[in-house]
Amino acid sequence: MALGVFSLPAFALDPGGLFVEPGVTFEQTSKGKINWPSPLNDSSSQLKGLGLSARLGFHLNQALFLGVDGRYSKPKFKSSVFDSSVSSTAYNWGPVVGMQMPNIGLRLWADYIVDGQVDPESYTAGGSSLDGKFQKGKGYRVGAGFHVLMLSVNLEYQKIKYDEAELQEIGPFAPGTDYSSVSLDDESWILGVSFPLAL
Repeated sequence: MALGVFSLPAFALDPGGLFVEPGVTFEQTSKGKINWPSPLNDSSSQLKGLGLSARLGFHLNQALFLGVDGRYSKPKFKSSVFDSSVSSTAYNWGPVVGMQMPNIGLRLWADYIVDGQVDPESYTAGGSSLDGKFQKGKGYRVGAGFHVLMLSVNLEYQKIKYDEAELQEIGPFAPGTDYSSVSLDDESWILGVSFPLAL
């Protein structure tokens, strides 16, 4: 969610200016997979729910910008291991670079996600419990938005791989152990509304 140039003269941005952009997002996994250690089988996964976004950046000129993009969300997490949904807490952040077309309000951007985490609440089914935290998330996010006055409507595609899991409780495994062999791959679509503000 990048900052665009306002169409009304009263909101025009000076080239080289700072900006901040808070927003609200809705995330839906299109494809998710968890690579569990033996004897568990790999499973599908899904994240779905609302979140918050925030950007702080700098305009190189009216067409280009650089910044840092952070996300925080409380999505529902579902895994086919137990086929149930639980609440989770997720975050990710990284640098963003983008371009904008001041005359028509169209913007394009790309993020490199340098770190992220998904922490589902524990859940139990069939006498077995699962409580794991997926860490060291890295990936990318690309998006497009349309900016009218002080409102921007955005659509993004995000792909993150969490390369490590801390398994607090899962079947036969020791609690509190980090497993570098356990990974979560998540591909999501994100619909968002943001509010660009020049500083």
